[in-house]
Amino acid sequence: MGVLDGTTALITGGSRGIGRAICLRLAKYGAAIILHYHRNREAAEETAALIDGPVTLVQADLASAAEIEALFQSLAGRRLDLLINNAGVWKGSPVGSSPVELIDELLATNLKGPFLVTQAALPLLNDGARIVNISSVAGRTGVAGGRSLYGATKAAMDSLTRNWALELAPRRILVNAVAPGYITTDMTAAYLADPANLERALIRHPLGRLGTPEDIADVVAFLCSPDARFITGQSLNVSGGFVI
Repeated sequence: MGVLDGTTALITGGSRGIGRAICLRLAKYGAAIILHYHRNREAAEETAALIDGPVTLVQADLASAAEIEALFQSLAGRRLDLLINNAGVWKGSPVGSSPVELIDELLATNLKGPFLVTQAALPLLNDGARIVNISSVAGRTGVAGGRSLYGATKAAMDSLTRNWALELAPRRILVNAVAPGYITTDMTAAYLADPANLERALIRHPLGRLGTPEDIADVVAFLCSPDARFITGQSLNVSGGFVI
């Protein structure tokens, strides 16, 4: 029997990268999966095919309040035990040359989206549920490459994590975050394909390697498990020493 048998998990951005790894890990431990994706239906179906258990695909642009509302209308009657706010975008935003459209996209997807998703999910969440936000060590330190706004959205997610933990404690809902360093996914592939960027990233990882999606998924699964029953309001640094 799995430690998450009988639970249902909604994972945003679950079709690829860290989200896919989280879907697979939680399903392995027994959770029924509701896999959210934005555009790539094919990738979502590929992930669903790897899951040995119940899986539901849901689509929405999380930068759109209307689409978030429609997503949760489609889930009417479902109960949730686990909410993983994973969806996000990782883009440069150099101060002095960032168009307002880029600024709006980062804020809408990385901050407003998770807030609205969580707000909409609350009526579906069982008492004693778990919320895990995927943050980043970029919210704790400066990162070269003009990614200040991305870092700011992740610092904001850590703040939401602490505050939601207090707000939702009366319902025994535990709220935590996981803050990765560099993770090898298709989102970071273009950046890390530059040998200079890769070398710079490796130098900052004392363990001598970059992270994998599975490194993050394992910690998310821990926070969703009974073993993490007395942890709330924390953002766990899972960066291989990138930030200490």
